[in-house]
Amino acid sequence: MDDHLGRPPAETVFTPEAPVPGPRTAVPEPRTVVPELPGWLVPRPRLAERLSRGVLGPLTVVVGPVGAGKSALATEWLHTGRAPGPVACVRCEGREERPDVFWPRILTALRGAGVDLPAFDDVPVNELLVARLSARLALRAAPVVLVLDDFQPEPGSPVAEGVVSLLRHTSSMLRLVVLSRRDPPLHLHRYRLARELTELRTADLAFTDAETASLLSQHGLDVARHVVRALRRRTAGWAAGIRLAAMSMQGQLHPDQFIARFAGDDEAIVTYLVEEVLDAQSPEMRRLLLTTSVLEHVNAELATEVAGADAGRYFAMLVRQNSFLQPEGQGWFRCHRMFADVLQLRLQHELPGSVAGVHRRAAAWLAAHGCLAAAVGHALAADDAHYAARLVVDQLGIGQLLGLTATRLPDIPGQWTPAEARTEDPEPVLVAAAAQHTDADAVADALAEAARLTDGLPDAEADRMLRCRLTHAVIRMAAEHSRDPAAARTAAAEARALCARLPAHALAERPEIRALTLFVLGRAELRAGDLKAAEPLLTSGLKAAGATENGTLRRGCLVELALLEAVRGRFRAAGEFATLATRPPLPTWTARDSSNATLLVVRAWVALARGEPATVRAELGHVGAALHALPDPFTAGVASLVGRLVNIAEQALPAAPGALLDTAGPWLPPTLRQPLTRACAASLDTPCARARHSEPGDGHGTADVAVERLTAREEDVLGRLSQMMTTEEIAEDLYLSVNTVKTHLKSVYRKLSVSRRSAAVRRARELQLL
Repeated sequence: MDDHLGRPPAETVFTPEAPVPGPRTAVPEPRTVVPELPGWLVPRPRLAERLSRGVLGPLTVVVGPVGAGKSALATEWLHTGRAPGPVACVRCEGREERPDVFWPRILTALRGAGVDLPAFDDVPVNELLVARLSARLALRAAPVVLVLDDFQPEPGSPVAEGVVSLLRHTSSMLRLVVLSRRDPPLHLHRYRLARELTELRTADLAFTDAETASLLSQHGLDVARHVVRALRRRTAGWAAGIRLAAMSMQGQLHPDQFIARFAGDDEAIVTYLVEEVLDAQSPEMRRLLLTTSVLEHVNAELATEVAGADAGRYFAMLVRQNSFLQPEGQGWFRCHRMFADVLQLRLQHELPGSVAGVHRRAAAWLAAHGCLAAAVGHALAADDAHYAARLVVDQLGIGQLLGLTATRLPDIPGQWTPAEARTEDPEPVLVAAAAQHTDADAVADALAEAARLTDGLPDAEADRMLRCRLTHAVIRMAAEHSRDPAAARTAAAEARALCARLPAHALAERPEIRALTLFVLGRAELRAGDLKAAEPLLTSGLKAAGATENGTLRRGCLVELALLEAVRGRFRAAGEFATLATRPPLPTWTARDSSNATLLVVRAWVALARGEPATVRAELGHVGAALHALPDPFTAGVASLVGRLVNIAEQALPAAPGALLDTAGPWLPPTLRQPLTRACAASLDTPCARARHSEPGDGHGTADVAVERLTAREEDVLGRLSQMMTTEEIAEDLYLSVNTVKTHLKSVYRKLSVSRRSAAVRRARELQLL
């Protein structure tokens, strides 16, 4: 039996398998004693319990590949004694089931289990025999369980239709348990809809870590937990694979190293699967299995594309008959990893000249159906990096190569240098530029050559030229946004214009291009001093970045929004954006993210506004290294400003925010001077700073007199009043009319019992409202 792997033969579990004569010939009574539990069996009570619940209904199927442990599980369950009645077990003949053998064997097994049946000697082995047997079983007072092992007749065959009829007409007095390598042709959907079907499939039969450890211990292997876990993952819990690995591991000095190397090319695995599975296939099915083995996921259309129309016609039969192909939904299937390894080895041996072509056909189909990462992988497997580059540019997937999406493309080998230019196509040069985007000189040279090649494309290839130019602009944005915001803004403007010329569907699946464009434009506007233009760009970029499911662009937008709020003096909002930018943390490959230094500076400035100078210095202490990795003059200028502010705060020096900006240097655009002056003043105006500047008895303590509570909008107006904003500026900042702001100011003056702006701010600070 396929589950026992060199253990006691199958006939010790079920009734004898010798050919049975026709119904009119005397058939010896079989021994129907429940077989002894093998000493090597790994107990699986969780699955035995499911069988016990399953036989309370009419049909239970256990479907899994060869060596999955189906028969071993049935043996374990038989020993629980939890069947609702007598149990008859029959070992079937697989696909070659003959009625004149099958039905006499069923009768013999039922009689051996104690079921009272007539001889049926005068009944031919056809529908009449099935009808007589059904009628007899329907009269029973208690149900009988019939276990059919390796039951896999062809759909519509006399045996299959006979079992369907038997199950349907026994008035629930027959409880059928089927063990098979494929779905038995028993109209499962009907029982499934009626909730009368219990199913255990490959995923259910997979060994757990604990069961894997138990099996290894049978072979005298006491290995660490992580080794057990690694073996279970490599075999996907396949019982035969674990058993074969355990046999091979015996005597190994380093089991963990063996497991790391253990795969489908292991000699024991290859021999077992070739003999048990592959050699049993027809030539057409064998070719289809071999050809589709290179695909991580496969459906009928893709199978037809890579294996040809003739082979494709067999796909439905393949997935129905082979439990190593596991459904993943919507018509897609995945082959068991170890079986795929074996198939790929045989493909290289039997059809060596076809492998590259299979990969190229798979790449073309996958690219056309939006699976770019898989398509590039197959192009590279075909040793065609040039084609892989064409796919990336044609599908506008450069963002995936630059790490702007959750799905990253495989690395495409090859670097471009002017001395090694051997192509007239721009795509490989563009991809090389993307791969070298941290090397400014190499990127500049490659992009210049790519632009020349793009300009040389014929007019008939206008769409290809457009996609190359957009790819060119995206690479420039990614390379320049931290080094040269002006150049990045130019590239972003070009990208925006090029996107407008593409059909909408071309960019529907590429939100990273829109996110990067908006981020670069917003970042550039902020550094140019146009806060009004920067905010909506960064907010829209943040929304687009969310669709990419990638943290880098999202973090970049959040950090720039935090900086924008800090420049405005809104340190609470700046702190909230900065906190969001760190959740969740980015993966290690984004360590060179250009937002690192900016985030540190914002957090330092927020800490200063909270009166925490030690935190300020701790944050600023890391800025130098981040700026050395990726220079940013604007962030460096703000960092220097915050450093001077913390000195003023710690030494209780007289504050002159405007004077701090007199020597700021070229990083500070004139339009930011006023908001930065207010932000500097606000960050120094902390309770601690006021306490240091106050003298005992100066009347700046908390007032004893209670005041009427301010509304939320009045608090907003008062906060901006403390930042020395004019009435018009407050109105613009809060999107209110000037008259509405004046009304709020009158209410604030009344509640605070003051008549002037300066008095209102002073009184609010006494009451700790600011």
